[in-house]
Amino acid sequence: MRTPARVVITTHQGPDGDAIGSMLALYWFLTKAGYEVFPVVPSDYPAFLHWMPGNEHILNYIRHKERVLSVVESADWLFYLDFNHLNRTAGLNQVLAASKARKVLIDHHLAPDIEVEYEFSDPLASSTACLLFYMMLAWEPSLTDATIATCAYTGLMTDTGCFSYNIRGPETFDMVSRLMQYGIDRDGVYRKVYDNFSESRMRLLGYCLNETMEVFPKYATALISLSLEDQKKYSFVVGDSESFVNYPLSIAGVNFSAFFQEKEDRVKISFRSRGAFSANDFARAHFDGGGHRNASGGESRLSLKEAMQQFRDLLHLYEYELNK
Repeated sequence: MRTPARVVITTHQGPDGDAIGSMLALYWFLTKAGYEVFPVVPSDYPAFLHWMPGNEHILNYIRHKERVLSVVESADWLFYLDFNHLNRTAGLNQVLAASKARKVLIDHHLAPDIEVEYEFSDPLASSTACLLFYMMLAWEPSLTDATIATCAYTGLMTDTGCFSYNIRGPETFDMVSRLMQYGIDRDGVYRKVYDNFSESRMRLLGYCLNETMEVFPKYATALISLSLEDQKKYSFVVGDSESFVNYPLSIAGVNFSAFFQEKEDRVKISFRSRGAFSANDFARAHFDGGGHRNASGGESRLSLKEAMQQFRDLLHLYEYELNK
């Protein structure tokens, strides 16, 4: 890459902590390197990520459509972070596909299916933030600072569930050690992400656990659901259901958890597992999804009731694997 150049960084619909953390880490890194950089998201993202340094520079395609179209059209480089299929960018799909910019993929999900000039894909990486961090160190180590380190740490922390899954090697903890040398406020990042919810969100969580959670001891499985009616009742906003899927795994004997959230046009599903059971394989086989072995997602075009029943009916096929 030569400067000056216009760079657009984008990520998937419904960006999570890894997507936003990686995007802003790369935004600051390339800005310091002398590039004109535009971070772009396809949709809204949780308010508990809005504190991150550089958040004010992010262009939301839903709210700034004309501006996004302009910067993508004039971009010299496009960086795709934390996704590897263009259909994960919702309305931005065709805009990105039509861009004449040189494209770079940085991602850690399985089975990339996207046309780019440069691909950095490693499904064994714990997060896109981890993969990106080592790339930045190799590219120009002197540019990384406390701001970049804070963004990268946020991505790493959130995509590993506070270091409880997606970790297959020592790189993750080596990265934490390196990031702390930049003076990041590790505890402060945790508080801003996980201790920053509304009262209505806490009441919604209590409702889901008490009223909608189902446990299937025979299959070491549990599920939680959230209807549109319940979302309205509890003043639901983007990000309120973050991590709901993790709570049933705290139950002794539960190795697989699913969270079903009703949308206007589909049911969005999150899966979490522990041990050898692959949530990723399950999501790919039955719910048009995928992700990582122990953390994945999918969706259904059935009604909420029908999608949940489909899930229940499948469990007997996996009784042996779930009880290993």
